[in-house]
Amino acid sequence: MKIDRARAQKAFADYAAHYNAADPKVKLKIDHTYRVAALCARIAGSLGLSPADVDLAWLTGILHDVGRFEQLRRFNTFIDSQSISHAALSVSVLFDEGRIRDYLDDAAEDALLRTAVEWHSAFRLPEGLDDRTRMFSQILRDADKIDILRVNVETPMEEIYNVSTEQLRQSPVTPAVLDAFYEHHCVLHSLKKWPADNAVGHASLVFELCYPESLRIVDEQGWLWRLLAFKTDNPDTAKAFAAITAEMKRWLGERLQ
Repeated sequence: MKIDRARAQKAFADYAAHYNAADPKVKLKIDHTYRVAALCARIAGSLGLSPADVDLAWLTGILHDVGRFEQLRRFNTFIDSQSISHAALSVSVLFDEGRIRDYLDDAAEDALLRTAVEWHSAFRLPEGLDDRTRMFSQILRDADKIDILRVNVETPMEEIYNVSTEQLRQSPVTPAVLDAFYEHHCVLHSLKKWPADNAVGHASLVFELCYPESLRIVDEQGWLWRLLAFKTDNPDTAKAFAAITAEMKRWLGERLQ
């Protein structure tokens, strides 16, 4: 199956143009989409996939967050627990409304694309996926996690999570969130009680990356370390971040040797 990248990019741009690009949150998701697509292509290329499959991986990145725009319009938040699953909304926009055909005519990979989009932000992929679908889903999940690190540094966390600077700087870290970090896996959203938990949770995404190229990108970009240089006026939180930074440097260093 041949994917016309220019057509797909135009379809996304045309869709996003219906929303207010002057809104920083809209611009954030437009920029995030293009970066995730590029990361998908890079990771797929590192796996020796064919040019057609590299393009398919790129397309999953273009598609994965289309639901974010409607989520923001309807609920004025990107927090799924306070609104709606953005992944489910992406699936609805693309496949229930039929907008996937704006991106490509061939439906041969629709099932794979739907699965990758539907599960890109889930805590775990479902059992029973075929190897090909699981691989493309993992590529997308890796790329999305990598760029989330950037987003949480470039965009003030106050804007993303609708909290004040004072709330952020005084925030403790929930013990269960720290436990998940030291167990080296993602943090369930339900465990996060305080604003600082989001920074710990996003750093923990690195533990779940599937491919060596993904870890190399994280090290190369440096957003992880900037995220962990968390500004806080809470002494206990400062100690917690110093300790988790040391642990992450140890863990990542071992895997990059």
